Amino acid sequence: MTKMVMAFLSLFASLQLYAQNIDKSDNQEPGLGGSAINIAVSKYDLAEGNNYFEDAEDLEKKGDFSEALTLFGKAAFEFNAVKNFNLYCQALIKMSNMHYQLGRFSDAEQILLNVVLKNYSKMGSRVGQMNTYNILGKVYLANNKYTQSMWFYTQQGILAKQLKSNTSYIESVLGLVQVKIKKKDFILASKDLNQAELLASSIKSNQYKAQIKDARDVIASKLSSKK
Repeated sequence: MTKMVMAFLSLFASLQLYAQNIDKSDNQEPGLGGSAINIAVSKYDLAEGNNYFEDAEDLEKKGDFSEALTLFGKAAFEFNAVKNFNLYCQALIKMSNMHYQLGRFSDAEQILLNVVLKNYSKMGSRVGQMNTYNILGKVYLANNKYTQSMWFYTQQGILAKQLKSNTSYIESVLGLVQVKIKKKDFILASKDLNQAELLASSIKSNQYKAQIKDARDVIASKLSSKK
């Protein structure tokens, strides 16, 4: 893990401890230090976090991923301080994506596994967990960790079925297709593509048509080169 991620994770750990101390202070009697903590907390503003986040997105669009990573980190700090954990997780996911864009796949893994997934679990957000599984599948695939990637895409599919989210289930199947192509399991990948196509047709969705076609073209090309 790089020094940057270690610093961010250390920061988030300290924030969690800080939040616990604030919770404890709420039970203190007046004059025992609670007011000083409240003054410190008031410095953290949700609007400040939103400003950092918006500026980071502008940098992301320009391809300046390193600077965007820094600002997404600052946004995450502010969101966590005001205990807006939905925005906190969104900022963390953005951070992981910046690492992904910079080729730092292990760093992206650590943020998603050690912070995002745990926070969504504590929040009881199965949708958040499901979406994070999809991102983890992509990150592990990029890092050539095929077994782990398949596991996360499978977990996404399981939750998608439970939540009756057809689109997320299709995405999980298409994720598995990409892993199987990498593993040269072309027959299994083709079967998964057929399944994804049938399901997309059943819900009258065309949004995966190009993705399915591209995957089929890749499989055909790989099989042709083998012959």
